[in-house]
Amino acid sequence: MPKFLHTADWQMGRAFSRFETEDGAALVEARFEAIEKIARLANEHQCDAVLVAGDVFDAQTVADRTIRRVFNATGAFSGPWVMLPGNHDAALAESVWTRAQRLGAVPDNVHAALEPGVINLEPQGLAILCAPLTQRNTYSDLTEAFSTWETPERLIRVGLAHGSVQGVLSDDIDSANPISPNRAEAGRLDYLALGDWHGTRQVDGRTWYSGTPEPERFRNNSAGYALIVDVPGPGALPQVTPLETGRYQWHQWRETLTVESDLDQLLERLGELPEPSVVDLRLEGAITLAGEERLTNALSVAEARFRSIQCDRSGLQLAPTDDDVAALKADGYVGEVIEHLRSHQQDDDAEAARDALAILAGLLKDRKQETSE
Repeated sequence: MPKFLHTADWQMGRAFSRFETEDGAALVEARFEAIEKIARLANEHQCDAVLVAGDVFDAQTVADRTIRRVFNATGAFSGPWVMLPGNHDAALAESVWTRAQRLGAVPDNVHAALEPGVINLEPQGLAILCAPLTQRNTYSDLTEAFSTWETPERLIRVGLAHGSVQGVLSDDIDSANPISPNRAEAGRLDYLALGDWHGTRQVDGRTWYSGTPEPERFRNNSAGYALIVDVPGPGALPQVTPLETGRYQWHQWRETLTVESDLDQLLERLGELPEPSVVDLRLEGAITLAGEERLTNALSVAEARFRSIQCDRSGLQLAPTDDDVAALKADGYVGEVIEHLRSHQQDDDAEAARDALAILAGLLKDRKQETSE
């Protein structure tokens, strides 16, 4: 009864340049921690092997240090690892894989499937049918050969591939490499382990995408898992159990503020998020000066709590109420300036007018506080 762990799309060497330096470094480090967690899970669940269905590396040009760290991170699991080149790290004549071999970084228990064929893991009861990508994009189904490859009858037949199951996935996936939707049946496979779709997804009873073990983008597609696959015997339906591996949760919110309760609900939702969160927030609509102050304070607290929070307020107009203006004691010329800036939030200089109004309101508030003191 072989049991193995299915993972994919590690994308090691990926840069997070849109984030602050400290946050980007933490997100990179989390991907190494995910590999270490995979190794621990493989031990805890007494797995016979770990299968990586492509895109171990994010690019052919990753640093030597990254290559060494990747293989070092696998050290906790001493059983066999089978790693398949994907579209980001295709098995070119000269590739990140050949460089890893020259560096002597690949441990003896790691099988790099650089050529199409079968890797028989006899002691583990597994025959791994491998369809590595030898270029970034292919337009024929490389898994078609599975139906012609013979394996010992006593071994579980497991396909390992990287690409798009036709008619199942959306058009915006990483690569165009096609895979037939009935490949498991046509290839007489007990299980087909796939990579390229970055979320955990079941295609049929024998075909799964594991997804990336550590989320790296704002898409709600069940990223951050690895799959434990238990196959009772040849021909039996596998039992697949997703296990959480991700450290950070990624949230992308697009909110329109119209009334005060909208802001209340937004701040309540922010407060409920766990600390290891990466948040991308875009706000539109209108907000009072008092609401703007509450929002600014809440974002300041969130910046200290979360791994990262980025908030685009360019589409959010400041709409001071009469109470806001009265509280600022903005009469005479200053009051006219406020009205001027309020009206200009509708034209081409909307963002500048909004920022100027926020600055003016802040200065008036500070002056009022100094006067009272």
